Amino acid sequence: MPSAKISELLGEKAAYLLDHTCNTYPKDGLHLPSPDHVEKIWTNSDRNNQVLRSIQILLDHGRLGGTGYLSIFPVDQGVEHSAGASFAPNPIYFDPENIIKLAVEAGCSAVASTLGVLGIMSRKYAHRIPFVAKINHNEFLSYPNRYDQTIFGSVKSAWNMGAVAVGATIYWGSAESDRQLHEIGEAFEQAHELGMATILWCYTRNAAFKVGNIDYSTAADLTGQANHLGVTLRADIIKQKLPTNNGGYLALKYGKTSPLVYEKLTTDHPIDMCRYQVLNCYSGRVGLINSGGESKGASDMAEAVSAAIINKRAGGMGMIMGRKAFQRPFAEGVEIINAVQDVYLDKSITIA
Repeated sequence: MPSAKISELLGEKAAYLLDHTCNTYPKDGLHLPSPDHVEKIWTNSDRNNQVLRSIQILLDHGRLGGTGYLSIFPVDQGVEHSAGASFAPNPIYFDPENIIKLAVEAGCSAVASTLGVLGIMSRKYAHRIPFVAKINHNEFLSYPNRYDQTIFGSVKSAWNMGAVAVGATIYWGSAESDRQLHEIGEAFEQAHELGMATILWCYTRNAAFKVGNIDYSTAADLTGQANHLGVTLRADIIKQKLPTNNGGYLALKYGKTSPLVYEKLTTDHPIDMCRYQVLNCYSGRVGLINSGGESKGASDMAEAVSAAIINKRAGGMGMIMGRKAFQRPFAEGVEIINAVQDVYLDKSITIA
């Protein structure tokens, strides 16, 4: 049985999430996270030995080290959302060292942030916790606002500071996605040549993805396809938002899909929708990490734990959670990250 704390946090959702059996795609057909993930998956690939070592470093570090799961602490919101919007609730995080300190204290697998944040503290911390250097951002200061990921620095800069991996975002579905695909494809190739792992934030972004009052940018079918594009671009790990609905292709009336996606491979249960995301990551060969989402206050702990259970039971590889942790006092941030990690450490919470 899961710990009493986890059951208490889930409340009336406990049975819904913990007792669910996934009948859409069998767990036996997936490549599930495991301590020997690199040996099972990546030794068969074209990744060089240095990349294999980098992936293993991520999997060996922190409280989840040796489990096959990842807990990454990401903070790029100072660029993406503005430093004021991101750090005013807890101004200590205007100082990059506190970002890294939180990741260290919480026993995270890695800290993911901008080249600026990691670079200014690299000599002190690059040997203490794996760095994931995010190389592109939506700066969101230009007027009128536009949604476009722009390269902020080079892969070589990330390598020079001692980063184990580079991260990047592509807004699949946006008018600029072809250019972003080209830029990140080249960047990931260089990162692999230098021996770094690659993590792709696979977001879908287009105003047309909202139909009426429903936002399909987090639909299982659209995010699943975004994941499939990401693994095709040779990302070693996919980062995706949890699916909140389904039927994006049907509502938007464009692109191609199959009725079987909705009749057989998905249901409206969040674990089943997340499994479709995993299925699109080469049946789990490429690990899926889901995001913790924005901070909403008192419900953050329960929402974070629920998200972790959905990811784990679907066949995902872990969580990447930032705002729920750094927009609160330091000790509380550590506590909420540890609560998420405890889901992956709890052997009674199994694949659905």
